[in-house]
Amino acid sequence: MAARSIASLSLSFGLVSIPVKLYSATESSAAVRFNMLARDGSRLKQQYVSEKDQSVVERAEMVKGYEFEKDRFVIFSPEELKAVQESPSHSVDIVAFIPDKAIDPIFYDKAYFLAPDKRGAKPYNLLMEAMRQSQRVALAKWAWKGKQYVVQVRPAEDGIVLQQLLYADEVRSMKELDIEKVTVSPAELKLAMQLIDQISEDTYDPTMFEDEEKKRILAAIDEKIAGKQVVANEPVEPASGAQVIDLMEALRASLGARGGAKAKAAPAKAAPAAEPAPAVEAAKERKGVKRAQKAEEPAAPARARAKK
Repeated sequence: MAARSIASLSLSFGLVSIPVKLYSATESSAAVRFNMLARDGSRLKQQYVSEKDQSVVERAEMVKGYEFEKDRFVIFSPEELKAVQESPSHSVDIVAFIPDKAIDPIFYDKAYFLAPDKRGAKPYNLLMEAMRQSQRVALAKWAWKGKQYVVQVRPAEDGIVLQQLLYADEVRSMKELDIEKVTVSPAELKLAMQLIDQISEDTYDPTMFEDEEKKRILAAIDEKIAGKQVVANEPVEPASGAQVIDLMEALRASLGARGGAKAKAAPAKAAPAAEPAPAVEAAKERKGVKRAQKAEEPAAPARARAKK
């Protein structure tokens, strides 16, 4: 299915204006979602109840208020809220170019893809190549959904990414943790560097990792659909003596392990083969099971599984 743009924008720097389309870069629907049901299988709905008399308040009767003191609020009408919110803008205005490593990733928020719109391919590719050559990224301002954002515009392998950034007051400081500073010896540092070199990779391949919890949940859903009993996994007790007493010995032991973490990572790819086959068979037989149980059981579990 072709990607759908969620907005048409103009990326501006100097007197150059690039027409672009905005696309979501991430997919939140990948998570397995469960519905809240009554025990008879009927759906539940949320309601807001007044603390004063426990009556149900309909959405049309709700107002928004800000608590400035304990149990004291100032009320805002929809018109008043709209007046103080940032007006939406279709322009992403670049205000500066900075080194590509200047922003700590801790400030990264939601990411979007930018693609050139009609007659925008030439300036789009010009800006992307100029940022690559200069090893700089753009800082820009953008008003979206009632809020003013500072964003990073950076070149990626196949296009340009628009990255929303958090404001300074939205990121906590690690100084609050009062982390103890301890001096390490040159010998310890040398062994640590050898260990890093032993298990280093030149690139990040996201396909090397899978959501194991999601796989377990989907397998359990398949077993439920097939009419089988779901067995809970026994909790794993934490290993005793986890505290490192001799840092040098721990580093040497890590280096001495054949292949280091690479050797340990290899079985992870083969792990799915060691899982019980019934979950797989349940997925294959799901259609047949649903036909056989259609007269006795509602098809709600199968629909919920399909919405994963």
